[in-house]
Amino acid sequence: MRIDPETIEQARNGDDAAFSAIVQAYRKRILGAIARIIGRPEDVEDVAQEVFVRLYFSLDQLRTPEVFEPWLYRLTVNAAYDYLRKQRRRGESRMADLSEQQIVVADAAAGSRAEQEEKRRIQYREMVQALLGEVSEQDRILLILKEVEGLSLKELEQIYKVNENALKVRLFRARQRVLRAFEKSKAARTAGTAA
Repeated sequence: MRIDPETIEQARNGDDAAFSAIVQAYRKRILGAIARIIGRPEDVEDVAQEVFVRLYFSLDQLRTPEVFEPWLYRLTVNAAYDYLRKQRRRGESRMADLSEQQIVVADAAAGSRAEQEEKRRIQYREMVQALLGEVSEQDRILLILKEVEGLSLKELEQIYKVNENALKVRLFRARQRVLRAFEKSKAARTAGTAA
């Protein structure tokens, strides 16, 4: 849902109700983008909170309401990058993040058919995350914004500050790197089952 320029202008002038309307309009999309970028559901809300705090304190820097959406996505990408950098510095392990209760629930869920289907979906999601993990953060975020979030090339141009042709080249190369990572993992699985 797009927010009208008038509401954005009101929020820029300190109207808290207008700012709340912006948060409500974009919250779901921002949460989805962050979840796909950072890959850790338990931290998505915290990163989204950071995005909206940054938005609140920097709205006065927005040149015109027409560039609001790409600007908000830029804030989102930057907050996600900051989160990923902090995680790398901490060197946390994803398995260590699972609680004992989560492990017990996962074990109990393995029995039924519906739960097996969920496991399959999780495996696909993990495979996609693993493949995206094989490419640079820049490639991963560009692909998520384009392929998952559905941003147009025009919107991406405003986020990345490059022309459409440069974006097309970046997208093509990013897709090629993901395909190579997929082929490499497929070859490794085939070699693993043959042994």
